[in-house]
Amino acid sequence: MSANEFDGALLKLKQDIASLYGPDFSTRVTKAWAEIIEELGKVSERVSLKGSEYIPQVNFSELPTLSQEKLDEIRRIGTVVIKDIVEDEDARGWQKSLKDFVKANPDVPGQFSHTPHRGPARLEFSKQDFPQTTNSFSSCMEARSHPNVLAASTWLNNLYRDSSRSNIEGVDLSTPLTYADRFRMRHPGGGWTFFSPHIDGGSIERWQDDAFRSCFDDILSGDWRKHDPFALSGRLEARSSLYDRANQASVFRTFQGWLAMSETAPTQGTLKVFPDLLLSNAYIILRPFFRPLVTSSPEILDLKNWVYDISYDEFPGIYPWDGGYAGPRPTPVSHPHMMLETTMTSVPKVMPGDAVFWHCDVVHSVEVDHTGQEDSAVMYIPAVPTTPNNKAYIEKQKDSFLKSVSPPDFPRRSQAFPGIAREVGDLISSEGVLAMGLVAG
Repeated sequence: MSANEFDGALLKLKQDIASLYGPDFSTRVTKAWAEIIEELGKVSERVSLKGSEYIPQVNFSELPTLSQEKLDEIRRIGTVVIKDIVEDEDARGWQKSLKDFVKANPDVPGQFSHTPHRGPARLEFSKQDFPQTTNSFSSCMEARSHPNVLAASTWLNNLYRDSSRSNIEGVDLSTPLTYADRFRMRHPGGGWTFFSPHIDGGSIERWQDDAFRSCFDDILSGDWRKHDPFALSGRLEARSSLYDRANQASVFRTFQGWLAMSETAPTQGTLKVFPDLLLSNAYIILRPFFRPLVTSSPEILDLKNWVYDISYDEFPGIYPWDGGYAGPRPTPVSHPHMMLETTMTSVPKVMPGDAVFWHCDVVHSVEVDHTGQEDSAVMYIPAVPTTPNNKAYIEKQKDSFLKSVSPPDFPRRSQAFPGIAREVGDLISSEGVLAMGLVAG
């Protein structure tokens, strides 16, 4: 499909949505737009005062007894650091075993040195450096099958809720599944421009797919304050990958996350997040329906310099890529009221065995520079609940695991490297075996 065909499809999509939500759509969303912009200014002030302390931190042992106030804070911010999920020595041991694995298997594909590029991250290959993000998906299954890691996933999954107050067939938030993913060992130094602010788990699908768009009905109806990012309705059937792009998650991950195998602090190449999930969702979803009358700052921040307009074909932050679409990737130009230069907040210092989790809609990035003295080492382990669609994916992933090939969401390559997990005995718990779909649940 050509760029012009993409543009025409986006224009029709925008106008169809406006029609779908009724004749007073423009009036309702224009009022909401003004309210959201005002609230974004307040958030920017709060975040700039507290910095990384703004991000909630809890201990793994505290999860069952957290107050409602703390739970509400975690839901609003959308990001949480869970400390002491596993013992430090276990996490350090996994780091060493993964380094040994890569050294013993120099042909394992991955992302190497800090190669600048345009658009979404591409895997750049070089033999001049130790790979910093490694495409080995079944490595270190001990961590992925650790009972505490799975218990944390269960707790995160249960932050979601069913507004109908009834059980949904085939859905079990208390039975986590394992989504095999990469690990990263980032070296000290600068220049990581791969991961500017973005949202994973669906691009134009947020507007185009009927079920996915229903997750944002309150926003598109103008009642943005009623939007609940933790409502299950819509998430279960949402199609986050309509165009079959590689490296695009097709499962419902309640939270993305990583488990630290090393000490990592702000300025040491850690994760950054926009710490207000309600506001970022509201602003990003409504942004395509408004156009600035000016381009200069600070005038572009003034509400009077914005107009409702569905006659232009752009969805800011979304663009054609690899036969589909990439984004959302908000920038200071495309989404100025988010004030990303000051609101993107580094997560607090973590130690080996701690984990960071962020809701699937959270805008996140990675620090450009790593000023520390050691590798920043993490394993990507998201929280994935049991749902019909997720179980179907896990069944396919199970076959890939047993055949030592890449999981379905990733480019198909052999994973038959010495030392890689490939059988039930490589998992350390019955919960982990179930989460990989290797026994009937």
